[in-house]
Amino acid sequence: MRTPGWKLLVALLLLPLAPPAGAETDDWHAVVAEARGQTVYFNAWGGDLAINHYIEWATTRLHDDYAVELRHVRVSDIAESVSRIIAERSAGRDHGGSVDLMWINGENFAALKTAGLLYGPWARQLPNARYINWEGNPSTLIDGSLETQGYELPWGTAALTFFFDKARVARKPMNPADLLNWIEQHPGRFSYPQPPSFLGSAFLKQMLLALSPDKERLYAPAGADFAALSSPLWHWLDRAHKSMWRSGRLFPRSGPAQRDLLAVGELDWMLSFNPAEASRAIRQGELHNNIGALQLDAGALANSHFLAIPYNSTATAGARVVANFFASPEAQARKADERYWGDPSVLDLASLDAQERRYFDVLDTGPATLPPAEHYLAEPHASWTTLLEQAWLNRYVR
Repeated sequence: MRTPGWKLLVALLLLPLAPPAGAETDDWHAVVAEARGQTVYFNAWGGDLAINHYIEWATTRLHDDYAVELRHVRVSDIAESVSRIIAERSAGRDHGGSVDLMWINGENFAALKTAGLLYGPWARQLPNARYINWEGNPSTLIDGSLETQGYELPWGTAALTFFFDKARVARKPMNPADLLNWIEQHPGRFSYPQPPSFLGSAFLKQMLLALSPDKERLYAPAGADFAALSSPLWHWLDRAHKSMWRSGRLFPRSGPAQRDLLAVGELDWMLSFNPAEASRAIRQGELHNNIGALQLDAGALANSHFLAIPYNSTATAGARVVANFFASPEAQARKADERYWGDPSVLDLASLDAQERRYFDVLDTGPATLPPAEHYLAEPHASWTTLLEQAWLNRYVR
């Protein structure tokens, strides 16, 4: 049996970045000492109160435990910070930059990494990096289509999750064939957000990966074989659409729109990249409490979001201390707690000892929240997304 391409990639990526034996601890003491008294300007999205409160909690802990001052620079789009770093390089400000640490992923990471505007590699040398699920979650090593190569630290994972009304779904369909069978037996009760919305495109990629006999090929750029390799997906959708909501001629515009349809009983399903979303909605009275959750046996489509340090950061030691704290079992468990944020952890819980594991054992999780997945699927190469979206529009939008 051939090793899946992403597993081989993970094995190769893990090899060169481990620090020499004994060096990590000695070096880290020096980093912590250097960080004392530093102010770290952390550029991160500021549009969610729960996230802001979580960062405020971390700010207090970092001040008390490490004498590091964390300043949350709240941005509406991290692209603003990326533009500022590029402008600083153009102005010759190669030291004393305005951004010390940033929450980043996707095209923004690609822009900075390609231009050589990131500090590093540093992420794999953090003490708490040993807890991260590098092997089991390939999205911790790849951001978009780029290898992170130690220039980013993953601090949260998103995994595509199917939520359903347990009164209507007696047996969980865990693979495409069973899901198609359920859809055909329950006309009008299933749908997905319309591509190219984020969740709609994610659904196409999830199903393509689950249906594909050659997953390895999907991690290389799409080419002339796109039509042949995507044909199992179109065959599945052609059949499913006939029995979907509005006969597959109309789709929810977004994830929240699909959740609203589930809430009023017009649909029995919704999709989310946050495994805690349904439980949070139940807490807030937006969904009834008889909601179940599943991720397909083939693996949950996953992506991670990351922390990066700009090349001209004023406080690289402080930034590493902050990032290391965010990767700690305590901070990761609090972030996963739905009372505070509900963002899934990037840690491999099996690597934790009993004392570290207790943070997760006492999490206040809701009735529709799954435990961390045992198997994740990395996003296909970015070129597949563009072609899938265009092919979907050509085929189904009239």
